[in-house]
Amino acid sequence: MSTAHPLPELQTLERLIELGGQHLQARPVRHVAIPGGPRFPVWAITLGNPDPCCPGVGYFGGVHGLERIGAEVVIAFLQNIVTRLGWDRSLHRLLEEVRLVFMPVVNPGGMWAATRANPRGVDLMRNAPVEAHEKVPWLMGGQRLSAGLPWYRGRLGDPLETESAALCEVVQAELLTRPFSLALDCHSGFGISDRLWFPFAHTRKPIPHLAEVRALRTIFEQAHHHHPYIIEPQSAQYLTHGDLWDHLYLQACTDPARTFLPLTLEMGSWLWVKKNPRQLFSRKGIFNPLIDHRQQRVLRRHLALLDFLARAAGSHAQWTPAPHERADGHAQALADWF
Repeated sequence: MSTAHPLPELQTLERLIELGGQHLQARPVRHVAIPGGPRFPVWAITLGNPDPCCPGVGYFGGVHGLERIGAEVVIAFLQNIVTRLGWDRSLHRLLEEVRLVFMPVVNPGGMWAATRANPRGVDLMRNAPVEAHEKVPWLMGGQRLSAGLPWYRGRLGDPLETESAALCEVVQAELLTRPFSLALDCHSGFGISDRLWFPFAHTRKPIPHLAEVRALRTIFEQAHHHHPYIIEPQSAQYLTHGDLWDHLYLQACTDPARTFLPLTLEMGSWLWVKKNPRQLFSRKGIFNPLIDHRQQRVLRRHLALLDFLARAAGSHAQWTPAPHERADGHAQALADWF
């Protein structure tokens, strides 16, 4: 099945699809054609129990083309899973209870062009039909002035971009149909600390599932006491229009019987620049570790988080707040974060 792609990430991904064999279900949800250039698939890969009553976890990367390390983190975890299928009985037991979903390269055209946006100049994380309720940072919060400027949302009234539609289609089919699901979208480029963000991005109001997020943080800190992450709502840093995860979370909230917790891993790329200031002279260097040993360290650093999310989903009934506990958990979360 492997074909020659100018993107090494897609080459690796398609080798893993072959290696996973019958354990994986893989399909190109969309294809992205570059005018005068190559045509790329947007792959979705699933494994585990397809029963919609089972919980699910989605892993996403490469939404911003310049942030290749996000795609590489997701691919590294997929490789970890695929290579363990041949010997790890505990993994097979987990997969009997959980559905795993991978979209490691959501924006292959942007990765090929080394741009944050897709080939049409649209920032996919500003592309959803969600308007901020409060003032957003100029340009960075999303703008409709021009595709020649960063953070372009696309024209008002246009349908979702091909890549955005692919991500939403997979989330709606594979995660929002389940009683409980998690998602992790891997990015880089904000500050010198690794952060785990949860919605909202369009308002500073707390999400309805704040108690569940706090409970997830509690069990993560119990299991990984010395973790490197700052866990906070994205609104603690800035607000934006058009966030895809706000869009999907709001859809999930229309069914009170379902819980969907989307998280964003924002890797602190300024630390890589601090350690290697020459990276400032490379557009890729602002968002990715360019020295090989540093890249390998980053790929190892986050495996525990991605594995934890799969296990947390499989055991969600053991840690999510009971109905009579939610009000107290929500109040404590408000005190922690708001």
